[in-house]
Amino acid sequence: MLKHQSFAKKHLSNLLFPIFNHFTIAAMTGLHLKISNSLFLLSIISLLLGSCGKNDGEEAFLSRASDHLGAIKSATYLITTVSSAPGDTAKFSEPRTGKIDIYINPEDTLIGASSVRYMLEDSTREEWYYDGISRGLINWEKQYVKVDSFQDHPYPFRLVYYPMYVKVKEIIKYAFTTKDSIQTEFHDFGDSLRFRLSIFDKHIYFHTKPVVIRNDYIPEDEITRFEIWFRKSDELPYRMRSQWHHLTLFEEITKARVNTSKEVKFVATDIFPNDFPIAQFTREARKDHSVLEGQVAADWRLKDVDGNEVGLKDLDSKVVMIQFTGVGCGPCHHSLPFLKKLVNDYQHKSFELVAIETWSNNMEGLRRYQERNEFNFKFLKTTERVSNDYRVQAVPAFFILDEDRVIRKILTGYSEAMNEEIVGIINSLL
Repeated sequence: MLKHQSFAKKHLSNLLFPIFNHFTIAAMTGLHLKISNSLFLLSIISLLLGSCGKNDGEEAFLSRASDHLGAIKSATYLITTVSSAPGDTAKFSEPRTGKIDIYINPEDTLIGASSVRYMLEDSTREEWYYDGISRGLINWEKQYVKVDSFQDHPYPFRLVYYPMYVKVKEIIKYAFTTKDSIQTEFHDFGDSLRFRLSIFDKHIYFHTKPVVIRNDYIPEDEITRFEIWFRKSDELPYRMRSQWHHLTLFEEITKARVNTSKEVKFVATDIFPNDFPIAQFTREARKDHSVLEGQVAADWRLKDVDGNEVGLKDLDSKVVMIQFTGVGCGPCHHSLPFLKKLVNDYQHKSFELVAIETWSNNMEGLRRYQERNEFNFKFLKTTERVSNDYRVQAVPAFFILDEDRVIRKILTGYSEAMNEEIVGIINSLL
């Protein structure tokens, strides 16, 4: 049986989350909760008793789906991915569809499968690969192969493609075995079934095993949620929505062909063009921001979400702080309450804040992000030239400029411990 942990008192506000098929999500999407009084009472009782009243047929379906996923030896499919901003149900990134080949590799305990992605423009040309030992990029324009053997790898997981089939199998296993505080729900659409898993107080990614991320900008009451759609015809997943406090990721598989009969071993060198030289990937050192301190800030004119142009020279405040940011960046999103309070606190002083978006090109998505978070400061879209002029390689990055537009201080990353330092610098320049 799936486990449904009893909620502590701090979770009582989450009891309005959907339990039965007729409920709609409220807390994460902002949609109005529509639920009859009788269903609400039953959901409260079932949660307090540690049971959600699901039938064994749904759990049996998940068990069979896991078996089907475990039988896959290799597969090829088209996958479309798109992202949306916190609390938003529409995209902020443009949908990207690509052809993928996967080869299940039980020996690889980090990903569980080798994979090849093909170029969007030409599905006969491989673009990149992962084989359990290395990842590589095939550059057809410059005609070389760049290989990364993970000798310099600072992350708790590998930055490669994680096939949906592998992730879903691990999510099902987790749902059946975890002792974490979770909630599971099912919705039957007739020809398909949606399984929803909510995990409370944890920020989790799924690879071949769940990876729990902990840092300063993840809220203590984080809810990680996965929604998976299965076709009833073959009981395989074809659509997935992963949701964290800072990002929602949509993935959908089409035109899948699955092999369950024959083991297929992927050898990366088999896809290398014969005449392409092989180069070893080296991690570039981040550009040193500090060399810009003491220099006059590079001038710019950028557009806001309504298409209006704003230039650095248009800002007449004595002190200007520029934050380079990214929609979907956790620390950037975490900084918003401080930034809005900062603007309010200094509204009668000669100070101005400008946020410059570096990740998304979707202006409509950026407009929704600005409106949903009630920005009280300018929000502009960067250009490649401006990002290069300010040597921006990671966000958030804060540039504090004096009245002569000299860069007096650069700060990278964000935690609440930085608030006092930023306020002190601004006060010293006013």
